[in-house]
Amino acid sequence: MKKILFFALACFALSAVKAQTATVPPVQQNDITKFVEFKDLDHDFGKIPFGKAAEYELSMTNISKNSIKIENVQVGCGCTTPKWSAGPYAAGETFKIGIGFNGATDGEFHKVVTVFFSGGLTQVIKFHGQTYKTPENAAPGNSTIEKMKPGTNN
Repeated sequence: MKKILFFALACFALSAVKAQTATVPPVQQNDITKFVEFKDLDHDFGKIPFGKAAEYELSMTNISKNSIKIENVQVGCGCTTPKWSAGPYAAGETFKIGIGFNGATDGEFHKVVTVFFSGGLTQVIKFHGQTYKTPENAAPGNSTIEKMKPGTNN
């Protein structure tokens, strides 16, 4: 009798727990590509000297029928500096965000910038490249070169 009572109690508890599970509808994200066209979502800086600042401008066009505003531009680290204006940008208008990188990362780098637009729209921008260090003694002095120049009598 105890087994039957325990089994019935377990079935009741299981059905009570199962009834508490609610399905949450998925959050619908607006597709940014229906509102803004981007020219370069993954910019390659190539090779830049270590410590030398580099910049590029990300060009965008409002392809929607309404105006759009930039609410915020968030960078992934302190080595990146964005330059932007909130807008509003009218339908068909092209606008830009300046992305600056200080070049203080040694070797290969991969960075991200997130742009937040009105209406809950966001876009992640990526850039990458590689820094290189020039040797302190890149080339030794050569006094023979001076002797070969015209007009020197050494």
